[in-house]
Amino acid sequence: MAVTQNNTVTKVPKRILGTLLSSLSAGVVPRSGAPYIAIGRTEEIESLTTSLDRVSDGEGAAKFIIGRYGSGKSFLIQLSRGYALDKGFITADCDLSPERKLSGGGNSGLATFRELMKNIACKSSPDGGALPVILGKWFTGIGAELTAEGYDQTTEAYNAEFGRRIMKNLRELESDVGGFDFASVLREYYNAWLTDDDLKQSACLKWLRGEYGTRTEARQATGIRSLSVINDDNWYDYLKLFTAFVRLVGYSGLCVYIDECVNLYKIPNRISRENNYEKILAMFNDTMQGRAPGLMIVFGGTPQFLEDSRRGLYSYEALRSRLADGRFGGGELRSLMQPVIRLRRLSDSELLALVLRLTALHGEYHKWIPSDRISDADIKDFLTSSLSREGADKMITPREIIRDFVTLLDLLYTNTEKTFADIAGAVVRSSVASNVDEADDDAAPMPAGTPNPAGEGNPVPQKAKITLDDIEF
Repeated sequence: MAVTQNNTVTKVPKRILGTLLSSLSAGVVPRSGAPYIAIGRTEEIESLTTSLDRVSDGEGAAKFIIGRYGSGKSFLIQLSRGYALDKGFITADCDLSPERKLSGGGNSGLATFRELMKNIACKSSPDGGALPVILGKWFTGIGAELTAEGYDQTTEAYNAEFGRRIMKNLRELESDVGGFDFASVLREYYNAWLTDDDLKQSACLKWLRGEYGTRTEARQATGIRSLSVINDDNWYDYLKLFTAFVRLVGYSGLCVYIDECVNLYKIPNRISRENNYEKILAMFNDTMQGRAPGLMIVFGGTPQFLEDSRRGLYSYEALRSRLADGRFGGGELRSLMQPVIRLRRLSDSELLALVLRLTALHGEYHKWIPSDRISDADIKDFLTSSLSREGADKMITPREIIRDFVTLLDLLYTNTEKTFADIAGAVVRSSVASNVDEADDDAAPMPAGTPNPAGEGNPVPQKAKITLDDIEF
């Protein structure tokens, strides 16, 4: 069983497919496998990939993905994360919560930094925990340079030159805020790597992840005198240092994805809320003014988080003046070159393509033939019923469609004696303006020429008209 478009057959690995369907049925964004169900969002994807290209050239970028709950913010973030990994970036992502903020008491800002560092990922370690891999690439790269220059790995000259180049790299970091401590820890990690001191390497990694609470604890573990620690006040400075380091190692840059920013909007204390908005302002200014080369930060939030004039970002005048639509913005015209990306509702044809693809993937995973139990007309009836509800033309979200339809497929598969009509109930066709049978053909799954975020063996579908014949059950 396979999904086919433009005569291209894509087989989904069963492990990824199982996790994908389980996540979708629970209304959760899958961390892997997102490209297999990517429908629409062509303009948004192009905007984010364009920003990635600019950041890889040494610029900085900040984006705000704004949409209602279930509209696809988190999905787009995970999709962008896959593109960033494919383009040679290091990525770090986290969801904000009452315990994780950008600023605040109780180490809530530090908790966000720790979560970001825990989720550090690269192309060879896409699921996180890639910090040792990055350091290993640093050493491997220097060793390859020396070998290419004719140094013999068994000689003392090789070891001496290796150490000299390590120190030269680290001196480039020492001029930045916190750079001396950062370089000292990396230097100590290198020394521990030379002597196979696993305990000291672990201590250095723990410091880089911000896991030491006091200076005394950090100094005793690492053996570095006069060493400070990463805390609520300076964690963003160290994030910028880490960006400079990964570029030095040879990566394109660092992409940071911060989702569920609505939790900042929910902070009841005005001063605490504005402190977090000041941190967002600092991040925005640094990236957009070129003071953080190679760093891209993507925030995900709801319209209230952005536009509420009492508690949202618009309540903070410095941010409102930067993020609000200009005199010629708003309305039907959209400019995705701006920092704010507002997610539109998926078109009827895109929703049709989505449920067709879900049907094929469900059949592939559970080894059954959906077309024996559910017809094309049944699928259209399901969508027509969903879209005919009051307000659905603007308020329906992919999450609602996906959860309902995957649940329906599960029930149809497990209850073999039931028909689609038995489970879905009587579905009355609606004469809504955008009828599924007459849906337009703007359901491009991916922009043509976009790199493949799913990795080798997972071709990304190119732009094509979506019809019932495009998906094989």
